[in-house]
Amino acid sequence: MSTSWVLLPGLAEAPEEFGEVLALLSGRELRVIDPWLTPVTAPVSQLRSGMTLPVGLLGHSIGGLAALRWTLAHPDEVDRLVLIDSSLTSETGWRWLYPGTRGDRVVRSVLRGLARIGVPALLGTAARRVFIRVGSMRNNDRLSKATARSRYAAAGSWLLFWDELSGSWALAAEVARLLESPPAVMPPTVVLVATGGSSRFTANSWLAGQRALAAKLNATVEVLPDSAHLVHLDRPDAIAKAVTSLA
Repeated sequence: MSTSWVLLPGLAEAPEEFGEVLALLSGRELRVIDPWLTPVTAPVSQLRSGMTLPVGLLGHSIGGLAALRWTLAHPDEVDRLVLIDSSLTSETGWRWLYPGTRGDRVVRSVLRGLARIGVPALLGTAARRVFIRVGSMRNNDRLSKATARSRYAAAGSWLLFWDELSGSWALAAEVARLLESPPAVMPPTVVLVATGGSSRFTANSWLAGQRALAAKLNATVEVLPDSAHLVHLDRPDAIAKAVTSLA
C-alpha cells in the first residue's frame, strides 16, 4: 500500500498555492492542510484527525516545524518526511509576544481594530502580491483573484496570520527540545533548501542551519539555487521528486 501524504503549508499560505505540486503527484494520495480551518501550529491530535496512519509529511516553512514536531513526538505515525525550506528551531521570536502575553494581547487588539475599519479588505490582496514577488523567483501566483480576496482580504485574516507567526515561535522551541533526544530511528527524510532570489542574501547561514538540522535527522539535503523561499511556486518539481525518491 502506497504512503498517504499530508502537506503542512507555511505562514499565510493557502492550500490552493500547492496546485502544481498536487498535479505533479496526481497518482498519490496527498492532503493539504487548510490553515484557515486547522492552524498548522495546532496540536498533532488536530492535524491528524480523520487520517489513516502512518503518513508521509511535507512541511514548508513553519509547516516544516509542525512536521518535525509530529515526527519527533510520534515517530510511529510518520514513515516519510520532506522538509521544504523549513523554519529552523532558532526562530523562537520574542517571548514578550508569545501567545497569552501582554504583548500578544496588544497586537491582537490592534489587529482587531484594523479589521473593524476595513484595512485587511483594502490592503490584504496587495500585501499578498508583495509577499509572492519577494518570496518567489517566478512570481507565479496560482490563486485566482476571487480566492485571494476571500482569504487575504477577510476581516480576520491578519489575526489568523499573527496567530500562526506567534504560535510558530513556541513551536520552534518545542522542536528544539525534542531534537535533544530524537527517536532512535527516524523516517527517510529529504531537506530542500532554497538559496536563490531573495533567499540569496542569507544563503550561507541558512544553508549551514539546514545542514545542521539534516545531520540530526540523518537526512538528505538538496540545495535549490533556482528557487526562493516559496519553493512550491518556483520548483514544484523538486518537491514532487523528493516525494517519489522516498516512495
